[in-house]
Amino acid sequence: MPRSKLRPEDARRSNRALVLQAIVDRPGHSRADLARATGLTKVTVSDLVAELIEAGLVRESGTSSAARPGKPSTSLEFIPDARDVLAIDLSARDRFRGAVISLAGAPVLVIERPLDGAVGDDTLAAAHDLARTLLSTATHPVLGLGVGTPGTVSADGVVLSAPNLAWHNLHLQDELARALGIPVLVQNDANVAVLAERRFAGLSGDLARIQLSRGVGAGLLVGDHLVHGATSDAGEIGHVVIDPDGPACPCGKSGCLETQVSVPALNARIQADPDAAGDILAEAGRLLGRALAPVVGMLGLQQIVIGGPDDLVRAELLDATRTEITERTRSDFRPELDLRGSSLGRDAVLLGAAALVLLNQLGIS
Repeated sequence: MPRSKLRPEDARRSNRALVLQAIVDRPGHSRADLARATGLTKVTVSDLVAELIEAGLVRESGTSSAARPGKPSTSLEFIPDARDVLAIDLSARDRFRGAVISLAGAPVLVIERPLDGAVGDDTLAAAHDLARTLLSTATHPVLGLGVGTPGTVSADGVVLSAPNLAWHNLHLQDELARALGIPVLVQNDANVAVLAERRFAGLSGDLARIQLSRGVGAGLLVGDHLVHGATSDAGEIGHVVIDPDGPACPCGKSGCLETQVSVPALNARIQADPDAAGDILAEAGRLLGRALAPVVGMLGLQQIVIGGPDDLVRAELLDATRTEITERTRSDFRPELDLRGSSLGRDAVLLGAAALVLLNQLGIS
């Protein structure tokens, strides 16, 4: 198969994203600074900066304080409120959450919609209603809508299977785009959450983020790229069987990881025996570590972030997960595993949905 040619407009879009990323990462830099940082010519950088200023994404913010010969250079900065980003989190069992978020990741407005046990078409209607409400409340031009949903999601935003929502082959991205008339991006909730860890929590390099919600999923960045898998199901660790004789799972198998470690499963066990909460969380951590150890051993991962409710993602679960992985992957050459709870709290999927829009619409990672 012949290779596709790089079109001039694609190269320009890539260079524009490169310059914008440099301005976001290096506020106060001049055009000459950006040329040095990106490797682009000064003429190209000046042309692209003019385009970004005209688009209202960048502004001149004064003169540079750097001591250099010649006339002072002009500093540039990103305008964080130039656009609104809409974000929806469909991962919780009992409610959908939506937000209007600035380009800098600051939630301007957060809206919650209780589900009251709804599934199937009723949850789809709730998602549409929440999206329309967010669009109507935006106060700046809207860059796009990002959606983090449980389940297996194709690269083009089709929810192939989300058993807990009773969704199958749902073209959610196309449906919402047609209904709203704005760019829409739909991805798995754990995948968008790991993008939030990179964009808004300052983590970098190879990274796995485990999402404990109504299910259990993982988002994986390797070589700074999101891993989707051949059939868009990378990270679906919640449906790895860890106990063939365990409870039935909505996916049709028995003893899947999420039947033991998901938020509903953990809450039910703790409510039945509150005094044993610490032991229950430690056992969940051991099971999670058992599922993650082969991934850590195969990829040589050194960073894992676990996200979920603060009352569940606490020391007992984190310590047990870390210990289990370490014991199963121990090597004289492997440094200590960096496993921690997420600093993003319950907004991780919302922020990740916004990060997905920033990445796809502006090239900001």
